Amino acid sequence: MAQLSDDCFAFGGPMMSVDEAVDLIATRVTPVLDVEKVALVQADGRILAHDVLAPLPLPPFTNSAVDGYAVSSRDLPQKDEQTFAVSGRVQAGSTASASLKPGHAVRIFTGAPMPDGTDTVFMQEDVRVDGGKVVLPAGLKPGANVRPAGEDIPLGVAALQAGQRLRPQDVALAAAFGLTGLEVVRRLRVAVFSTGNELASPGEARAAAQLFDSNRFMLMAMLARIGCEISDLGIIRDDRAALARALQNVAAAHDLILTTGGVSTGEEDHVKASVESVGRLVLWRMAIKPGRPVAMGIIGGTPFVGLPGNPVASFVTFVHVVRPTVFALSGARPEPLTPMPVRAAFAYKKKISRREYVRVTLRKGADGALEAEKFPREGAGLLSSLTETDGLIELGEDVTQVSPGQMVGFLSYAALIN
Repeated sequence: MAQLSDDCFAFGGPMMSVDEAVDLIATRVTPVLDVEKVALVQADGRILAHDVLAPLPLPPFTNSAVDGYAVSSRDLPQKDEQTFAVSGRVQAGSTASASLKPGHAVRIFTGAPMPDGTDTVFMQEDVRVDGGKVVLPAGLKPGANVRPAGEDIPLGVAALQAGQRLRPQDVALAAAFGLTGLEVVRRLRVAVFSTGNELASPGEARAAAQLFDSNRFMLMAMLARIGCEISDLGIIRDDRAALARALQNVAAAHDLILTTGGVSTGEEDHVKASVESVGRLVLWRMAIKPGRPVAMGIIGGTPFVGLPGNPVASFVTFVHVVRPTVFALSGARPEPLTPMPVRAAFAYKKKISRREYVRVTLRKGADGALEAEKFPREGAGLLSSLTETDGLIELGEDVTQVSPGQMVGFLSYAALIN
């Protein structure tokens, strides 16, 4: 399990900015060290544990980049076209039987190894075939249309680096080296539960004053997308002692504890007191909207994150607190979120010194440029504002208003949850 000191998240500021929170997580969290080997077909999305040094160059041999005719650069026509005898044929997967004779060409196909004595290939579209001979034009540069051995990746370089989250193209590269498996960091074990007497789990009887719990399922789905193993602990009622017992009981068997709800300062918000009774809590009053009430701490060496109960606030703070925490615990390299510039099709005012996220739908303007249209209703409890939009506009701390036509930064949901 991830074991952290009780003061690893200590922060002295009255209000933590988003960047301070991310930096704190990146610098203070100690990654898990457990490693396992998985087959290539299971490696996508996993965190690579060790560098992969290229065991062979790519390509492993010099080969033709096109279908055509291979010659020696010493024989290249300089001023006028020249006729060459064709003295062989090399397909991909085979090799030439003999070295090239001066003044001769070899018929060659894409991916076939270059015959001894050849270093340049004429594309078949650029030549004329005359009987058993080929007429080659003047002006081709030596080495044209040839892929040297190691052109893509030289032997011995770190082709894949520890800490990177593997993608399909990374898996393809490992396969190109002939590898059948990769050593990766084991999946993080995350305990998830919701808090509140007002919640009922889907499938249970719902009292008239209760809501079905949606946050827990959203958070578990988001955790699954970034490669976690999840323990669903259901709903813990608004009882300080029961909540403290639940937190303490799961700490030793998990790398991260994640809750939703109960992190504000109301009389029935018991998360702060419960965590402090069994561990240490640094309550983040993050300068972010939606999502100001966020808690983080340590229980028995296991990090704890408490997110707000409103679903939009929970979604936004997951992206900026839980996601980087999971990556840091996994030893993954940071994956900064880079907003895409789009044009605002709305007016908006906000407070300075606070980062805000506005739910928007993208559309094409009259001139074909992408525009962001704001969701028509406010409120951090509106799930429809997440399901009926394409992403979030990020408004930095120094921004106080947005005017129609102004360029703003857009973060797609696809980028935020993968």
